[in-house]
Amino acid sequence: MTLSLGNLHTVGSGSYAADDVHFLLQPVQIEVTDVAQKERLIQTKQKHYSEMISQEHAPTSVHKALYERALEQNGKRMATDVQALALALNQAYVGPSIVLVSFVRAGLPLGVLLRRALIDMGRDCQHYGISIVRDRGIDNLALEAIIQAHGAQNIVFVDGWTGKGAISAEIRRSLNGDPRFPVDPRLVVLADPCGRAWLSASAEDWIIPSGILGATVSGLVSRSIWPANGGLHGCIVYDHLTEHDVTCDFIEQIEVQRRALGPVIPAEPWTFDQRAALQTAAIKVVESLAARFDISNLNRIKPGIAEATRAVLRRVPDHVLVRDRNDGDVQLLLHLTEAVGVPVEEVGNELGPYRAVTIIRSLS
Repeated sequence: MTLSLGNLHTVGSGSYAADDVHFLLQPVQIEVTDVAQKERLIQTKQKHYSEMISQEHAPTSVHKALYERALEQNGKRMATDVQALALALNQAYVGPSIVLVSFVRAGLPLGVLLRRALIDMGRDCQHYGISIVRDRGIDNLALEAIIQAHGAQNIVFVDGWTGKGAISAEIRRSLNGDPRFPVDPRLVVLADPCGRAWLSASAEDWIIPSGILGATVSGLVSRSIWPANGGLHGCIVYDHLTEHDVTCDFIEQIEVQRRALGPVIPAEPWTFDQRAALQTAAIKVVESLAARFDISNLNRIKPGIAEATRAVLRRVPDHVLVRDRNDGDVQLLLHLTEAVGVPVEEVGNELGPYRAVTIIRSLS
């Protein structure tokens, strides 16, 4: 069924193949805000982070090389995890179709790969990319349009990973009391070190290849932007990064490896005890870091390799903590910290389930 949004104009599929995803995001024009200025405005509560965006630059040659290394090292793992998640979804959803609703941007590569895997299993599968904004919620206009087209019963939310579980909590708040959805929202991720997703391939904090690039592996779209004049949440299409775009190449590389796999065991939701243990360990780390660095706003703590890396790229980091400096999965993070002069501290098991954490500098 074709989704109808009246006269609303969307950005289509970005640089993805047209069948891979339909973005329910409107194109917006917004002046870029300097990273330091953006950080000050966020921390002094003059503006919400979703109302601003900084310029996204092309990845450096070193950044690209580290991405390629991550893809070479962990591509097969990602392919295996995608297949395990798709098998689990195929078992869990008995209706005629499955509707994947990925959160822009981190959920996009996983959503595209899951859709392809489910289609290979003979399932009818639709895939949409929508916005969810911390403290403001899910894009209800986009979600309602999806529900009108496909119903709510077979919707699966997709993100790349969890950090502290903020997005999981935001989904709960957004859908609280909506009888069309289960009390525990069906959020699927590749890595769930904090135990907040419904379904994950693992709890390990590992370097997901698509998690270390931004727009150039996510359809050339920006992170979502709050709509100043209402309507769908917005984004910018980064045409200036076209020559650096690896969006479709990444999908095809993982697809080749997935189709070459032998039998894969389906993923399973956490047991009550597993979930409790993961949540307790993650909370302990965040609380201990908050106490050590006298942090009252927990949004300044960015745990997990992907979140820590993105914070160095998009925010104003104060310092970075890693479990092990020699860990191959944190080499891009170390490269980025060196480039901007951010100190790195090796703290071993103090990070619990995480291999890296970035602390945002206080500018308020």
